[in-house]
Amino acid sequence: MKALLIDSTRCVGCRGCQVACKEWNSLPGEKNTFFANSQGYQNPADLTAGTWTLITFNETNAAGHFDWVFGKLQCMHCNEPGCVTACPVNALVKTDEGPVVYDANICLGCRYCQLVCPFLVPRFEWDKALPRITKCTMCSDRISEGMEPACAKSCATDAIIFGERDKLIKEAEKRIRKNPKRYHNHIYGKDEVGGTCVLHISDVPIGELGHESELPSKPMEQYSGPAMATIPYVLTGLGVGLGAVSWIVHRRQELEGHNKEDQS
Repeated sequence: MKALLIDSTRCVGCRGCQVACKEWNSLPGEKNTFFANSQGYQNPADLTAGTWTLITFNETNAAGHFDWVFGKLQCMHCNEPGCVTACPVNALVKTDEGPVVYDANICLGCRYCQLVCPFLVPRFEWDKALPRITKCTMCSDRISEGMEPACAKSCATDAIIFGERDKLIKEAEKRIRKNPKRYHNHIYGKDEVGGTCVLHISDVPIGELGHESELPSKPMEQYSGPAMATIPYVLTGLGVGLGAVSWIVHRRQELEGHNKEDQS
């Protein structure tokens, strides 16, 4: 299974990956403003329907001194994705190669995937008459043709590398083992929510890079699966209930009509 390894110690914040992502996926440019807070150099402020990957600018106290540390937000492409389980129409699919892809043509816009995603990734096209969910696809179309994702291809410092997940985990472990003072001893995505196909290593705790850090090791589908399994029964019960209410209302109207006729 393919994956990405992101090493924030090698990222220079050039945002070339953001540009490459937009270019390959034909995503629109967005009008941004300079934020009057610690994220002043980070644009846009968060992932959007038109921005599927985002370099975060984080002021940290790494190694006892002030420093910029850059993170990368995108879909984590979970090994056992809760969004796939939560989608009632199978618009989201986990491929054998690793990416979690979706078919916008059958998306209902229910946004269940947004509710269940532990990384808060999927975005909704609020500005469109027929909105859909959007997110990073890890360039599944490129991978299927033997190419690497656009973000990895564009990275000038190899802060993003692409390969087999098992080999990337070994590479991350080797870097941490050889440079224990340089890296925080954690591979983000190795175990979180059952593991993901996007892995991160950094010199600071992952929470300082804008990522969700307090996550269980169990896959999210263990939580979303039972909930989604009840939907057919809920809908059936709702239909029966509404049918009963309709019958009662009509029956009452009939009785009231008969009473009026008897009184006349």
